[in-house]
Amino acid sequence: MADQYLLQMQGIDKIFPGVHALDHVDLNVRPGTVHSLMGENGAGKSTLMKVLIGMYQPDGGTIVFDGKEVQIGDTATGLGLGISMIHQELSPVPEMTVAENIWLGREPKGALGLISRTEMKRATRELFDKWEIGINPAAQMKTLSVAQTQMVEIAKAISFDSKLIIMDEPTSAITETEVAHLHRMIGQLKATGTAIIYITHKMDEVFKISDDITVFRDGKHVASLPAAELDRDKLITLMVGRELTQMFPKLDAEIGDVILSVRNLNRGHLVKDVSFDLRRGEILGFAGLMGAGRTEVLETLFGVFPAESGEIVINGTPRSIRQPKDAIAADMALLTEDRKLTGIMGVLSVRDNMIMAALPKYSPNGFLQRRRIEKDCQAQREALALKTPSLNQLIQNLSGGNQQKVLISRWLLTLPDILMIDEPTRGIDVGAKSEIHRLMSLLAQQGKAIIMVSSEMPEVLGMSDRVVVMHEGSVSGVVDRAEATQEVIMQLATGPADQAA
Repeated sequence: MADQYLLQMQGIDKIFPGVHALDHVDLNVRPGTVHSLMGENGAGKSTLMKVLIGMYQPDGGTIVFDGKEVQIGDTATGLGLGISMIHQELSPVPEMTVAENIWLGREPKGALGLISRTEMKRATRELFDKWEIGINPAAQMKTLSVAQTQMVEIAKAISFDSKLIIMDEPTSAITETEVAHLHRMIGQLKATGTAIIYITHKMDEVFKISDDITVFRDGKHVASLPAAELDRDKLITLMVGRELTQMFPKLDAEIGDVILSVRNLNRGHLVKDVSFDLRRGEILGFAGLMGAGRTEVLETLFGVFPAESGEIVINGTPRSIRQPKDAIAADMALLTEDRKLTGIMGVLSVRDNMIMAALPKYSPNGFLQRRRIEKDCQAQREALALKTPSLNQLIQNLSGGNQQKVLISRWLLTLPDILMIDEPTRGIDVGAKSEIHRLMSLLAQQGKAIIMVSSEMPEVLGMSDRVVVMHEGSVSGVVDRAEATQEVIMQLATGPADQAA
């Protein structure tokens, strides 16, 4: 029976201070299959994969790979065995080229033993041609979009010719077209006998590509089943230990007066004549295809990159927002799209990350009010069901979903009237998604005005009172909740009605 498995992980334990991250976990993976790992954030999926690749050392258990028991002491050993990984948090070397990033540490050498850049470019072009990736190997990584960077990371993992490839949230930042491309690549890899361990929070993906599914909860193995024996409801119940009857708990909120009025906002070709109103108690969704300008509108409103022209009126008063401190002073908050790059401070504690934006509030006389900080941070921890052994824990040790909750707490502590959230549930499990959606709904009931950018159509439709649809930097339409359908939004996202005609 064991012969049918490429990988057998038996009784794996991993303990961090205050957290039993993996509690006697098992995982069996067959060659030439896609084995999806499912579970809420903090369930242990990424931790188990870091044990497998050699980033963490297990505190117990055995690993059998390709018929032999192995000790994987570091990532080089893992790669040598034929195990590669696409990590959830991208970490390219931005000043290097695409080709240099792909072959970093294993650069092809010329006759004199020197690095051959010609051979490196040739090998990269051959790799990209084989997998139909249209990115210039000579381009610097810092010039690429997040989606292009993700595709380079995918190509790099494939380039090792591994027997097993771990894909941790590989589609969190790429377009639907690129997702379909990746799924074709996975089909080709399966045909060669390569096994894929796939981690995602996107249910539609799981059932499209999985052969087998393993579910974890709170660091424990819950079930391993053929994908054909599961449906969405059964899978969610296994993941969260309860039925989620309402993924989008949109509560009725009283829609009040206009709190934010934006007129003819411009910033180069990224934001072109954008106008809209936002009311108290309203969740205003922003939809559009990748590159439509949704994130850029939020960045402009928050002063990350100031507007070149246009008017921003808050509570009837025109405001000049040239930098983020101007926006914070105007009771605005921005939760950014990339929590690793522009959100968390990994080497600081949960508490320090929470209070970062509200420090002036907690030090009115130049001295920190530590008791007040502790009280407010504990209240946020309870309100958001934050899973951490203590507020002293380094935020980098938390799961992605719990890091996201800390960032939401950071801005709630500034007591904003206008909360702008870019991709609120990217890379977050279904249970945490439901909690964050409920929190957004409660904040709207309290009179907060929320702008939500999301690439997930069900989230846009489920949570928005109105939807602003963008296309190539401009507003192509505004749709009320009652009329919002996937078809209507996609038609506007591909261009305004008169342009489409």
